[in-house]
Amino acid sequence: MRIFLTALTGACFLIMTNTANADSGQTLLLETTKGQIEIKMLPELAPNHVARITELANSGFYDGVIFHRVIPGFMAQTGDPDGTGMGGSGQKLDAEFTDYQYQVGTVGMARAMNPNSGDSQFFICFDGCGHLTGQYTVWGQVERGMENVYNITPGEPPASPDQIISAKIID
Repeated sequence: MRIFLTALTGACFLIMTNTANADSGQTLLLETTKGQIEIKMLPELAPNHVARITELANSGFYDGVIFHRVIPGFMAQTGDPDGTGMGGSGQKLDAEFTDYQYQVGTVGMARAMNPNSGDSQFFICFDGCGHLTGQYTVWGQVERGMENVYNITPGEPPASPDQIISAKIID
């Protein structure tokens, strides 16, 4: 009986620990020149993309990166350390397409023509972007700060681009 209770207690502890870990660290906080943007990451849709964004944010990769492509009524794009729209981290990701509908605040991974060319660049939709559904990997949804996204300076590239001051994972 004592062995059974010890095993049961251990199993409950592991379940509680894993549940807590599954819920923690799933928000990306962008501190930008326009204010904070909180993005709820969606590992159930794109586990590899969420893991890569987390890795890049934790390494400081996004700190100081500009919003290099901002199209009013469509989206704001960032994640290129060169600021040209051609750069990245050098590690491509295979697409994780789903039927999640692009809407206001949906965050998707930018890519070239090859579906498996996502890297570090991502975009935040200003409006419903249903035509992107199933063609670009969704990995997040803005929870707070959409007003700051709307205020990002437009242009391709903007004359005075806004930037990510810091990107970090929060609980």
